[in-house]
Amino acid sequence: MARLFDAYIIADWTAAEGKKLGDNSVWIGVAKRDVRFRLYSETHNVATRAEGEKLIADLLADHRKRGDRVLLGFDFNLGYPAGTARRLGLDGTPWSAMWKFVASNVVDKADNTNNRYQVAAKMNRLMTDAAWPFWGAPAKQTQRWLTATKPPEGSGDMPEFRATELAVRKGRLQPKSVWQMHGAGAVGGQTLVGIAAVRRLMEKLGESAAVWPFGTGWRKLDVADVEPLSTLIVEVWPSMWDAKPEPGEFRDQAQVRVTAEALARMDEAGTLSSAFAPPKAATDEMIAKVEGEEGWILGVQ
Repeated sequence: MARLFDAYIIADWTAAEGKKLGDNSVWIGVAKRDVRFRLYSETHNVATRAEGEKLIADLLADHRKRGDRVLLGFDFNLGYPAGTARRLGLDGTPWSAMWKFVASNVVDKADNTNNRYQVAAKMNRLMTDAAWPFWGAPAKQTQRWLTATKPPEGSGDMPEFRATELAVRKGRLQPKSVWQMHGAGAVGGQTLVGIAAVRRLMEKLGESAAVWPFGTGWRKLDVADVEPLSTLIVEVWPSMWDAKPEPGEFRDQAQVRVTAEALARMDEAGTLSSAFAPPKAATDEMIAKVEGEEGWILGVQ
């Protein structure tokens, strides 16, 4: 089977404020083939998300000039639990309406300062007029609509997890809920600033890019499906690949490298195509929910 992609780029994002390199900063891993078609990888570390956006755009532009197809993975949620867009009163296709809402509200400056806590509080106010479903903030960021600690069980009727996270949590890995904004492993903040960044990237790429599974359908993909594209954007969770840092590597650096290499090897072996398809047990209702609003982590079955 022919390979779907020529290069694999994985971005480990962060919502942190202030410029930072090393641990808990933006890392970008690239796996690609040399002139002899041998797979090799490289990693990049930048101090701000703005630098990360520019680097990704530059990498994609270079591959586009060569006619390459790129699989671009981000390590934050590309969707929210089903019903979120409706609770916000948004019109249109839920995932797209959510992206537009997030992008129009998030302010992420070149120095890495951002308003993610204020946006979470606003979404709580619009959805429930209470301090949920988003929760978790440093003391100086708490307010009426955003608390430092998780609300008591049964506080509301919003789902805590998407279907893909529930599937992962049946095993040893325990992904956090997108509603958690602060604390170890929290993904809520980087999802807000991340979705805004990916939407800006999509605006630059135009019709040459698509987002899986929203723009492709949740199904097995073959060369004919991806041939018209320069870039397919997916959600990844590097913890799935059990990366072991090599001597001198940072943990996040190892994760983006190993994830990019793993996806490249799956493509080489012809198994990546099936990874885009839903589990056999997925119902029509679940498929519609994933395709329309929640999204899915690539590789979860």
